[in-house]
Amino acid sequence: MSAAKAPVRVAVTGAAGQIGYSILPRIAAGEMLGTDQPLILQLLEIPVEGPQKAMRGVAMELDDCAFPLLEGIVMTDDPRVAFADAEWALLIGSKPRGPGMERADLLKDNGAIFVEQGKALDDVAADDCNVVVVGNPCNTNCMIAASQAKRLAPERFTAMTRLDQNRAQAQLAKKSETAIADVENIIIFGNHSPTMYADFENATISGKPAVDVVSDDAWLKEEFLPTVGKRGAAIIEARGLSSAASAANAAIDHVKSLATPGGPLHSIAVRSDGNYGFAEGIWASVPVTTTGVGTYQVDTSFQHSEFAVGKLGVTNGELVEERDTVSSMLG
Repeated sequence: MSAAKAPVRVAVTGAAGQIGYSILPRIAAGEMLGTDQPLILQLLEIPVEGPQKAMRGVAMELDDCAFPLLEGIVMTDDPRVAFADAEWALLIGSKPRGPGMERADLLKDNGAIFVEQGKALDDVAADDCNVVVVGNPCNTNCMIAASQAKRLAPERFTAMTRLDQNRAQAQLAKKSETAIADVENIIIFGNHSPTMYADFENATISGKPAVDVVSDDAWLKEEFLPTVGKRGAAIIEARGLSSAASAANAAIDHVKSLATPGGPLHSIAVRSDGNYGFAEGIWASVPVTTTGVGTYQVDTSFQHSEFAVGKLGVTNGELVEERDTVSSMLG
């Protein structure tokens, strides 16, 4: 009989929010790290009674599920308690954009949160901690958090664009009337925002170029790209609330892919070293292959048309503007 695995500590911020409520049972059930991996959940919420009370309710439900893998739950409003010895940290909590709020205001308000969390992670997380930023604007929030770290390398910080990838994959499958699994190598470039570029030119459907299977160039450029880029807004319009179940699902996919060496190409936002024309030092979504648990290599082999290069330039410009807006917060 093999020895039982030691539990992995997984920190989750925004634990009482909608994404937190959707993702925590799935993590505890083993969907993210494996059905043989025990874990301890370390939950963080803001120091306000409403969210704190809601977090306690979430923990009660997790207890009531009787998950065999869940060996403990920590609840706190202190990042240093939540991140202590964490091997995975999912930074989900962030301030939502309110009516009339400019994007620059949102960046600055959330920036302060991620400055504090980046410092706390660097102080107390495990040496091999992988930090996944979900809270928007996630690319720049990730850059801010990583900039505070002196011990944890920038490669330990990634931002989630897997939701965009999943959306793009689903749209291409529907249009081509094929199975989801038949759509491969659909990669998101740039920012998790309407400027992102879902690279249909390099995608395949049933092993054939997607542009040959879906030969409607106007649909790809004028319907597909805006649908993927603005899907979050469409969901808010439809249900009155932002994406929760799909965002939680994408975060699980992000971690599973990042924890599975040798798997297929996938989209994550990482620190740019200039590949694909992105400014050095920003966090931009690119294709990666996972080389070890939590480690990756950027695939630099993608070729882009003049149309695609223009799209990459637009999303790069937005990320540079965001960096300039929060420059005072970068450590």
